[in-house]
Amino acid sequence: MRTTGAVVIMVLLSACGMHIAHADINVSGEMEKWYRVTLTFDGPQTSEDAMPNPFLDYRLTATFTKGGRSIVVPGFYAADGIAAETSATGGNKWRVHFVPDETGIWTWRASFRQGAGIAVDDANDGASVPPDGVTGRFEITESDKKPPDNRARGILRYVGKNHLQFAQNKEYFLKAGADSPENFLGYADFDGTFDTGAYDQGDEGAEQPFIHRYEPHVKDWGQGDPTWKAGQGKGIIGALNYLSSKGVNSVYFLTYNIDGGDGKDVWPWTSPTEKLRFDCSKLDQWEIVFSHMDSRGIMLHVITQEQENDQGLDKGELGVQRKLYYRELVARFAHHPALVWNLGEENTNTQQQRLDFARFIRNLDPYDHPIVVHTFPDQYDKVYKPLLGKEDFEGPSLQIGDVNKVHSETLKWVKLSSAQRKWFVCVDEIGPASIGVQPDANDYRHDEVRKKVLWANLMAGGAGCEWYFGYTFPNNDRTCEDFRSRERMWDLTRYAVEFFQENLPFSEMTASDKIVSCGWCLARANAVFAVYLPEGGTPEIELPQGRFTVRWFNPRTGEHKNTQPKELAGPGKMSVGEPPEEPDKDWVVVIRRAK
Repeated sequence: MRTTGAVVIMVLLSACGMHIAHADINVSGEMEKWYRVTLTFDGPQTSEDAMPNPFLDYRLTATFTKGGRSIVVPGFYAADGIAAETSATGGNKWRVHFVPDETGIWTWRASFRQGAGIAVDDANDGASVPPDGVTGRFEITESDKKPPDNRARGILRYVGKNHLQFAQNKEYFLKAGADSPENFLGYADFDGTFDTGAYDQGDEGAEQPFIHRYEPHVKDWGQGDPTWKAGQGKGIIGALNYLSSKGVNSVYFLTYNIDGGDGKDVWPWTSPTEKLRFDCSKLDQWEIVFSHMDSRGIMLHVITQEQENDQGLDKGELGVQRKLYYRELVARFAHHPALVWNLGEENTNTQQQRLDFARFIRNLDPYDHPIVVHTFPDQYDKVYKPLLGKEDFEGPSLQIGDVNKVHSETLKWVKLSSAQRKWFVCVDEIGPASIGVQPDANDYRHDEVRKKVLWANLMAGGAGCEWYFGYTFPNNDRTCEDFRSRERMWDLTRYAVEFFQENLPFSEMTASDKIVSCGWCLARANAVFAVYLPEGGTPEIELPQGRFTVRWFNPRTGEHKNTQPKELAGPGKMSVGEPPEEPDKDWVVVIRRAK
């Protein structure tokens, strides 16, 4: 047996009484809280195309126990265990990823069963297969990671509020994300990845196949950053480095866009026509990229399907294909600390199907990552209202065609959900689809998006935004190769998020627009008021009894104007005065009870 670090392995009798004399189990990882611990077992020698099907006809799980708590984690077939490097399609390695949320000694027990369709049939006990029944233990210490690494922050969890919270440092999360390209994983260096029929306009207007390479970001790859297969992956890793350096903390990506989807270049299976067998080397390479996202503080926004293919698995039902797809995604990727499952882009499944999907994912996912769904602007009430209060659903993923409606729509769903089960409400796509967020070369100031989307969402108690790139511009929603094309938008977004995180108890504040004469207001317990003025001006605010200081913030530059703060004395309606400069531009004023 092999051990890693402070790991101790005990091989015991299997559940069927068979003594496993030569079980080979490797426990790997940094053995720290919130960091991936991987159990790799020697099991049946098989391959991606073998019978029995290693994905469908075997079921590996491991139960991790500490202090009376037990966490059941699904496992997966891993070919030769190093498929990202070898592109192997066969081998005898079977694997479980686990994220410990406590220090100390954890014990584990493996369950490994074989039977027809057993992976998606919990009622099927199947037959015991070595290493069924093997047990072991390992010791976990505190994490030595530092922010922005998400493993320093812990699992990003729904905690019954309008904002998600990291479990370790208790920091509340505001999304500052990239919504484009949606086919982020349609990348040339991933095994088995190619354009199956989607075409994009070339520079001369000719149609041509397209696949991502992210060549402008190869220069952003750094020594010590991951690659695979002798240097592949530098473009996509460099792109993530660049995004993280600009404060981007979320990336939206499809894991399935064939069968009618737009890009037709992303799928987890061994071929575009296969739905029950997975590409081990491709998914191991995805894992390298996702782990780098962890280290750079970027949340995984996993879009499991799009409108064009949401009937592609089991004709839209929760059948064998869909269950196996969800199981593989959860088994391979649920260990990432910051992750949101999205049931689909512009989703057209039935309400019962959505509920079935969410329940199935929630029962599989050991970490209860948040679940959301994206839909058309004219379908909000039809899709979202029946989901209010449901325990397996944490929020809408808003697509808003008319940016003038962002504040009111965000506020609507924050308020409606607060009466039952609070949602985190994000804007994940803006229209028109042909425009979205334009390149800096076309719209350097991004006034409309900054005012009517970014600040409109945050000032309504929303949880942040991801930026969609319109299809009539270079570097768009399917062809983006250079994220520097929107560098100014990343800066403006970072200014807003940092302002909220550093200056406001935003998770405890509620929209209070009625107490100001213009603009939008967030307030907490008559103690802190933040007023955003899209067009500047001299607002009046209704204040309670007490003394209050007034300070200004410039959302266009990220600068605080901390000259001698003005003081106001309540109660009553009073003017906060003019902005310190450029009074017709957008400003934020913070009114705080004096100590």
